[in-house]
Amino acid sequence: MSSTTVPLSVLDIAAVDSASSPVTTLAGMRELASAADSLGFTRFWAAEHHNLRGIASSVPAVLLGAIGERTSRIRIGSGGVILPNHSPYSVAEAYNTLATLFPDRVDLGIGRSGADPVLAQALGRAPGEDPPGALEELLGFLGDGFPVDHPYQQLEALPRPPVAPRVWALGASVRSATEAGRRGMPYAFAHHFFNSRGTREALAAYRDAFRPSPRTDRPHAIVTVFTVCGETSRQARRLADPALFPVLRLDGFSPAVALPSPAEAAAYGWSDPDRAAADALLASQAVGDPDEVRQALTDLLQSTGADELMITNNLTDVKEKIASLERVRTLAPSLPAPVSA
Repeated sequence: MSSTTVPLSVLDIAAVDSASSPVTTLAGMRELASAADSLGFTRFWAAEHHNLRGIASSVPAVLLGAIGERTSRIRIGSGGVILPNHSPYSVAEAYNTLATLFPDRVDLGIGRSGADPVLAQALGRAPGEDPPGALEELLGFLGDGFPVDHPYQQLEALPRPPVAPRVWALGASVRSATEAGRRGMPYAFAHHFFNSRGTREALAAYRDAFRPSPRTDRPHAIVTVFTVCGETSRQARRLADPALFPVLRLDGFSPAVALPSPAEAAAYGWSDPDRAAADALLASQAVGDPDEVRQALTDLLQSTGADELMITNNLTDVKEKIASLERVRTLAPSLPAPVSA
C-alpha cells in the first residue's frame, strides 16, 4: 500500500460454529493469515479469550508461532494479551521469543479486561486483581529497564530479540485512550464490540493526551471494525447473522457456546424485533456489498481520524473470510487517506 492509503489490518478470534471444530478453525486461521500476508495487509492479530466454546483463540503466543511460519512480511501480534491474566515477566519472555523468531514483525497488544472469579482463580490470580505497576514491569522487561534499586533490576527476559516487540495499548473507553496517550503508546480502540460507544471521543482524547515517548514520537490510533464484505448486501448479512445470536441470545445461544452454523442461522425465524435489534448492532459496523462497506469505512475514517483500520468478524467459513478480505483490499485505494499521511 502507498503511504497515502489507509493501512488495513486483520484481527481474528478463531470463531467456532456448531458444525465445525477447533481443529478446522485453527487451520483456517493460519490460512487466513497467509492470505492477509499475500494481500498486503499491515498486521494480523490474534485475540485472547477463555472458557468460550465459540472461540478457539485462547493463547495468542502459541498461535502466533504457527502464523509466523506461514507468513513472511505481515506483522503478527496479540489483540491482545490480557495482562491481569499473566505475569509481566512471562509475557515478556514469550513475546521476546516470538520477536527473535520473526525479527521486526511482532506486536504486543495489551488489554486489561477482567475475568470472572472462578476463571481468575484458575488463571492463578486473585479475583479483581490488576496490579497497577504490571504494565511498567512489562515495559521494563521489554527494554525500558528498571531503576538501580529495583528488585527486578538484575533480571532479563531472554532471549533478547534484535528488535523489541512493539507494545500497543488496547481499550474501548475514553479513560483507556487517555492513559495510552499519556504513556506515549500506540493505541487500538475496540469499535467492533457491538455495544461499543464513544469511538470518536476516545480517539480525540488519545490525541489530546499524547506525549512523545521512546516507543513512538507521534500518536497512532487503530480502530477495529466488524467487517463483512459480500458480493451482495444480502449475502453479507447472511454471513454476519451467526455472530449476532450470542449477543442477542437468539434461540438459546449464549456467548459461552459455539456459534450457530450459517445453515442454523438462516433457518431461524427472525421476528421483526429480532431483526430491528440486529440492524441496530450492525449500524455502526461495515457489513454489506463493496459499495456499502466502502461508505461505512469512509464514514468511520472521517469521523474518527483513525490512522489505521483493523477489520474483524466472526465468520467460520475461511473461504468466505478470505473472499471478504479480498473485496476490502480491492476497495482500499478509494478510502480516505489517514490524517497522518
